[in-house]
Amino acid sequence: MRLIERVWFDKHPARFVLVPLLLPFSALFYVISRLRKFAFDCGLKDSFKAKVPIVVVGNIGVGGNGKTPIVLWLVELLRAQGYQPGVISRGYGGKAPQYPYLLDENSQVQFSGDEPFLIYQRTKVPVCVGANRRASVEKLQQLGCDIIVADDGMQHYKLGRDIEVAVVDGKRRFGNGLLLPAGPLRELPARLTSVDMVICNSGQPQAGEIAMDLLPSQFVNLVTGEKCSVAEFLAKHKAVNAIAGIGSPARFFNTLTALGLTLNHSQGFVDHHHYQMADFDQLPEPQLPLLMTEKDAVKCQDFNLAHAWYLTVEAKLDEQCEQLLLSKISDIMAKKA
Repeated sequence: MRLIERVWFDKHPARFVLVPLLLPFSALFYVISRLRKFAFDCGLKDSFKAKVPIVVVGNIGVGGNGKTPIVLWLVELLRAQGYQPGVISRGYGGKAPQYPYLLDENSQVQFSGDEPFLIYQRTKVPVCVGANRRASVEKLQQLGCDIIVADDGMQHYKLGRDIEVAVVDGKRRFGNGLLLPAGPLRELPARLTSVDMVICNSGQPQAGEIAMDLLPSQFVNLVTGEKCSVAEFLAKHKAVNAIAGIGSPARFFNTLTALGLTLNHSQGFVDHHHYQMADFDQLPEPQLPLLMTEKDAVKCQDFNLAHAWYLTVEAKLDEQCEQLLLSKISDIMAKKA
């Protein structure tokens, strides 16, 4: 974990120096972001209104709060109801030859970014990336998508939205509660009172929040594609090495230990880390299985890591949440018809 993240979330002693230095910039960030949102709210700046419903899945802070599992869950929920969903994303960490960039079977993760690539691999629904969300939406509308899920983009007010789903890290919550760069927040917690749904990823949900659990599903070998249930994997292996380049690597490592695995060595990297073979050369006891997240795995497929496995997870929410969301979508569909 980087020093600034320890300041934000772990009360590192460096906070006594860094926070006072950064607070003036946080104040400037607050003024600029508030003026920008006010301009959109008052119509001084225009938001693009799509012909189909837009569901934004995002958060008010930086780092991984569990948005991608919610996007995957939502896509499957919509498809089960007969909708034809598509997904748009900024494509952070990717650099495509042109934008909007529509993923297909020949797409490469370095073009799309890791999260859009993972979403496409898991769902096979149309996924389009690019900074211009309007162009991405229009591309998916041309393909026949009748509802679009925006992966992140809660603060991208240029894109009109019909439903906002905010995801909160139930364990880290809002860190020190300060705005960037003195804290991890893009917007203050009061912003959550205006969204349609607040989902709490693990931890104890607060009043009005919907509990979500990320349930380990199976281990998949990075090279062979062999699938192994958690129970089967535990019967064969007890000690493992582990890596994670996500918003909160500790969350992944804690999941592994909670399953009953012993971490011989664990290495966290920054979110969206671009892996190199050198990252794996110095692992102690390299004969042990190397475990990673699915998000890491999409960036390591070109490495011949026969001992590497990734853990797939599924978002679990109650049926009441599903019905609430589907009811909102049905009402919006009727209005747009």
